[in-house]
Amino acid sequence: MMSDDHAYQAISAYNDELITTPNIDRIADEGILFTNASVTNSICAPSRAVILTGKHSHLNGKIDNLSDFDTTNVTFPQLLQEAGYQTAMFGKLHFGNNPKGFDKFMILPGQGDYYNPKFITQKGDTVINGYVTDIITDLTLNWLEKERDKGKPFLLMYLHKAPHRAWLPAERHYKEFTKKTFPLPETLFDDYVRIHPKDLKPESAELRSGHGNLTPPKNGISTAAKSAEMNILTHMILTNDNKLKDSVVKKLGIEERYLGDPTRGMNEQQKAAWDAVYNPINEEFTEKYPGMDSKDLMEWKYQRYMQDYLGTIAAVDENVGRVLNYLDENDLTENTIVVYTSDQGFYLGEHGWFDKRFMYDESFKTPLLIRWPNQIKEGITEEEMVQNLDFAQTFLEAAGVKAPDEMQGKSLIPLLKGENKAWDREAVYYHYYEYPAEHAVKRHYGIATKDYKLIHFYYDIDEWELYDRKNDPREMHNVFYDPDYAEVRQEMVQKLKEVREKYKDSEELDKQFIKVYEEK
Repeated sequence: MMSDDHAYQAISAYNDELITTPNIDRIADEGILFTNASVTNSICAPSRAVILTGKHSHLNGKIDNLSDFDTTNVTFPQLLQEAGYQTAMFGKLHFGNNPKGFDKFMILPGQGDYYNPKFITQKGDTVINGYVTDIITDLTLNWLEKERDKGKPFLLMYLHKAPHRAWLPAERHYKEFTKKTFPLPETLFDDYVRIHPKDLKPESAELRSGHGNLTPPKNGISTAAKSAEMNILTHMILTNDNKLKDSVVKKLGIEERYLGDPTRGMNEQQKAAWDAVYNPINEEFTEKYPGMDSKDLMEWKYQRYMQDYLGTIAAVDENVGRVLNYLDENDLTENTIVVYTSDQGFYLGEHGWFDKRFMYDESFKTPLLIRWPNQIKEGITEEEMVQNLDFAQTFLEAAGVKAPDEMQGKSLIPLLKGENKAWDREAVYYHYYEYPAEHAVKRHYGIATKDYKLIHFYYDIDEWELYDRKNDPREMHNVFYDPDYAEVRQEMVQKLKEVREKYKDSEELDKQFIKVYEEK
């Protein structure tokens, strides 16, 4: 089970301040909850490519949403299919129209639509009327009930579009969630200063040694964070994102780009139900806007964002419950591994942001809950460093299938069975490539341990950030230039070099991918 852009903060097993997700929580209650699960590249298609291939982006070739997926890659569904598993995929894949290794698939083209979505199938495209989260679940349950060969083991990939932007909830949920008010994040009005003035003392000789140009950013402000275009106040679109009508925005004299009516795929009945709830929101905003300052507008946009984003998650949770109930009712629970995850995390107002891409925790970390009766003890919490890179080898080992040598992850089976002494990973590796592009998040790579995180931003800047994850969980203070962390900095820089070599990434590859990007 995988959703798209589902922040771990929006699962009550991790955080109960925003929403209650009893069905997703049930997987953790009856299995294991990973608190340090992360992705290798926080963007949709590359994350899915890593999951399928068990290889980092620089090796599987899918470095961003723009590049093609190399279909010569061997994926774990292919290997399970060859081993006798019946395989199916329903929902959002994001790339390709003929996923290899599946007996049956019905996938959304690209991002897909929330209402009346089109699906790509082996028999041709088809449109199904209704709400996408419910439809993907209907297709999944229909396959389990009517198309599954009960004499074979199966792999089922149940992949939700929600809660991807532009966050259109089902009617039953927007009627409820548009009335809710949510607590503001402590860092909603972050000014992106990452270095304390006391740490800006010149240490140039030491810092430059073996590390390239390490001049601290001016005034302690992180260039990458400051220049990113994902601030709720300035970059979230009132029409497409906050569901104001274009006519209302123009009447108020607000200039912003227009991505089109997000409800354009609805039928007349769906649109009438939507307008009955959202027209009053438009009218109320029209009255309030002349008296709003930037703080008021930021808070209004945040609440609108949360109402719709969390409303889409309510449908995901309900439908996860439908699938879990089916497994119970058909004697499949005891011998089925159930995994719930997301293709990455997401910002829910932290640092004033929405979207993902950065190696900061909200987008770097991803929810991961796994249930495996008789193998995983119920209610376990695990803090070891794991990644979506590990999924392929985990599934293959569980099925008794040998993983190819080129896969780069580690099977999670020892952790699932409580054999933690067999787990020796200290650091995980991350690399983000899609820049210049939407949201203007600069290219960067880095490593994270349980205690620290080191990030190197490159291409058009050369800046380093180091965070003390235990003492600064919100990642507000870059201690890379702090003399008190000189030893930690040295150790982390060396460890990053070793990890890059281990995973066969390099400065030469960085330059190669930049060249390919610039030539497009």
